[in-house]
Amino acid sequence: MNVIEVEDLPAHLASGKTVAGLDLGDKTIGVAISDQRFSFAHPRPVIIRRKFSLDAAALLQMLQKESVGAVVIGLPINMDGSEGPRAQKSRAFVRNMAQLTELPFAFWDERLSTVAAERTLIEMDFSRNKRSGKIDSAAAAFILQGVLDRLRQLGVDR
Repeated sequence: MNVIEVEDLPAHLASGKTVAGLDLGDKTIGVAISDQRFSFAHPRPVIIRRKFSLDAAALLQMLQKESVGAVVIGLPINMDGSEGPRAQKSRAFVRNMAQLTELPFAFWDERLSTVAAERTLIEMDFSRNKRSGKIDSAAAAFILQGVLDRLRQLGVDR
């Protein structure tokens, strides 16, 4: 399986490639894409979940279009550090995706990412209705920005 540590991402990224961040929800997949310098996470439209084969096809098409070289997926760890059913679903999603692509996947602790994303959208004065359509991609951007900041701490720069 092509699961790697976040610290190993740079070794797997060819020049000109970007990194994708994913926030898996039950109804949508939030997506964010880095710039080529790994400085900023940019939210993209959510993928509406239907069934795995359709979700995977839509995701792979988006990843190819965005020149993605690696994918970071939020791992919903409980506040006590344990992994529950949602974390198991994320791991299963990656196992299934790994059969369809050679792209490396890395997990990132996403505790409170949705809460932080929602607070940011509230501060930006988004209505409840508009927030519901953007929350998962905002959470994906929050996850990805955490990874990009970590890479910067490690001295990775392009």
